[in-house]
Amino acid sequence: MMKTSELPPLGGQYSFPTTPFTVHRMGYGAMQLAGPGVFGPPRDPEGAAAVLREVIAAGVNHIDTSDFYGPHVVNELIRNTLHPYPKDLVIVTKVGAKRGRNKSWNPAYSREELTSAVHDNLRHLAIDAIDIVNLRVGGLLEPLEEPIAERVAVLADLQKQGYIRHIGLSNVTPRQLAEAQAITPIVCVQNFYNVAHRNDDAFIDDLARQGIPYVPFFPLGGFTPLQSGVLDGCAAELGVTPMQLALAWLLQRSPNILLIPGTSSVGHLRENLAAAAVSIPTEVAEKLGEIEAVGAPAIPH
Repeated sequence: MMKTSELPPLGGQYSFPTTPFTVHRMGYGAMQLAGPGVFGPPRDPEGAAAVLREVIAAGVNHIDTSDFYGPHVVNELIRNTLHPYPKDLVIVTKVGAKRGRNKSWNPAYSREELTSAVHDNLRHLAIDAIDIVNLRVGGLLEPLEEPIAERVAVLADLQKQGYIRHIGLSNVTPRQLAEAQAITPIVCVQNFYNVAHRNDDAFIDDLARQGIPYVPFFPLGGFTPLQSGVLDGCAAELGVTPMQLALAWLLQRSPNILLIPGTSSVGHLRENLAAAAVSIPTEVAEKLGEIEAVGAPAIPH
């Protein structure tokens, strides 16, 4: 049965160093509120709004979004449902990509594109400044070792103008983090990571030493049937769902990990949040640690 003894709600709290933000470790990622392929309006607009209302009612105070979800659709839904926002709500968005009419995901790294993206987020969310803007770089899922200083400098300029409060990075390497830190403080890193895809193990530990939160995306992405069988078996042993176990494993992996699982279902949202109450025994954690990475999800973040 599920072990839940003495675990804090929503995974406990995490205070971002160098910022005034304190959030619950279990947040919410809004990507799935858009239509199929993260494009166009949701199939059930009222259901999507109900998910956002439940997010706030459950005490979640960290929402991850982007104006290229839809595009514009998700941010407008957040605004129409939640504005005026709760005082403790931290909204994190991303720039560095744009959507084609064919639903493609395309790089958008020029000064003009990055500036326009920040202002699009501001307008569609109806806010004067964005709490955290993540610069998304790299390939669809894996980082690419390429210079990012010019892109970071654009966001640093927008930060000086008051449009951005803090800057983060998404889909980056340790070298790119250091390159960005030479320009401006970086308050979080958001990369592809889960129990089956652990290339960032050393990176997470280094970020923890620096006091920088790590926000993994696709907590169940890229599992083979064999891997899923291991996860399913462990989940059944504990009386939880595979997703709950995958999320609980991330929370226990390192105290600087913050989660943003996404869903368009109120029921699934409640299941995800309940993962913060799951305690993983040592023997189960050892089984999960033997899972090796194979494959990757097809949808970029």
